[in-house]
Amino acid sequence: MRKIGITFFSLILFTVAAIAQPRTLDKIAGVVGNSPILQSDVELKYAGYLAQGNPPSNEIKCQILQNLLSQKLLGQQAIIDSIVVKEEEVDNEVDRRMRQSIQRAGGQERLEGFLGRSILQYKDEVRPDIREEMVASRMREKIIEKLNVTPQDVKKFYDAIPKDSLPTFNKEVEVGEIVFQPKLTKEEKAFYKQKAEDLRSRIKKGEDFASLARLYSQDPGSAPEGGDLGFADRNTFVKEFSAYAFRLKAGEISPVFESDFGFHFLQVIERRGEQVHTRHILIVPATTDASLTRAKNLADSIYNLMQTNKKIDFSSAASYYSDNKDTKFNGGMMLNMEDVQNRTTFIPTDKLDPQIALVVDTMKVGSISKPQLFTEKDKKSYKILYLKSVTDAHKASLEKDFPKLKEYAYQSKMNRAVSEWFERKRKETFIRIDEGYTSCPQLKGWSTGAATQAQTN
Repeated sequence: MRKIGITFFSLILFTVAAIAQPRTLDKIAGVVGNSPILQSDVELKYAGYLAQGNPPSNEIKCQILQNLLSQKLLGQQAIIDSIVVKEEEVDNEVDRRMRQSIQRAGGQERLEGFLGRSILQYKDEVRPDIREEMVASRMREKIIEKLNVTPQDVKKFYDAIPKDSLPTFNKEVEVGEIVFQPKLTKEEKAFYKQKAEDLRSRIKKGEDFASLARLYSQDPGSAPEGGDLGFADRNTFVKEFSAYAFRLKAGEISPVFESDFGFHFLQVIERRGEQVHTRHILIVPATTDASLTRAKNLADSIYNLMQTNKKIDFSSAASYYSDNKDTKFNGGMMLNMEDVQNRTTFIPTDKLDPQIALVVDTMKVGSISKPQLFTEKDKKSYKILYLKSVTDAHKASLEKDFPKLKEYAYQSKMNRAVSEWFERKRKETFIRIDEGYTSCPQLKGWSTGAATQAQTN
């Protein structure tokens, strides 16, 4: 099944402005079946919209109500179709959103100050809303799960576009890479491993894990939360981490171990079925000048080998020598990470890393570059680049752009299927909307005949 994320106006439950809005039974903005939507529900989400720095807009309130009506409609059908969301899935989503909120607020204590209540209390309050949103999303996925597009569908979609309205695609390139990351020797790593060992020893002697994680852990995602990673399954972690996380008992602390990220040790907080709640401290070894020199020397030797031995092609060299696990098994070819559905190797030049774009711009198709030093997220490595193809900016055509047009055709078919489903279900369901929203163009036709009659009476 092709999973498409729900497109409703995002449910902002953890922004400061939204938090400050109390839920009051002041007024009913709408009713779907026997489920009311309170005006305070609309105002809560509108406060979140304003908190993001957006300008006041009555149209946004209309959109919010439309999304809430849609969510109720999907949720009611989900009950009929026996669609369920497991409680642990809801727990995980609540935890994920809360971790993001704690990070945005600058820590748990600050967030609790904004909330005026404990994190546990607030999680209980927002849980029903998040569960309803997840159920609606699951129902929407079911509506489109059997959709597909054939080559004939794509051609029909393409032919229906007026020729003067065809989309223009930017210049695209196919680029391969062989990455040589600097590697530390055992002796060079010893200092960083000992640093992790010392922190572990301090915790074992009674110092607070969370405090030391905030001060010393180099994991930017979890350090502000005291190293807390929340609940996750085995597939979330690298294998070295999972080996300890799912073997230890609650409260136990692992030995120091090494992964691709650096040296860790972790503590299990709670185990819940196939989910485990952990926290950790990560120490990342710093790149040394000597390790960079070794990486450069290896890159130079592989470049020279490919230049002198034409039997060694780029794909084979990437598979054997590259340190980038995301590309080495793809013959070194980079993927367009923004094209989630197709994962194509064709990358618009404006989406390339600027450092890579500068090098590629000087290359000829079929050539490889000399090793050059690149920096990504403060990490340095040497890379050999390969320019496989260049496609200049052009109007869409079936021959050159079939994968993109196929995705456009699918999106069009999906939107039509969802719209038809809503149109049908609205006619079958009692829906009433408060007269204060009668000017909303998005809500025209939402009130059913039964609802209109009830309002008249």
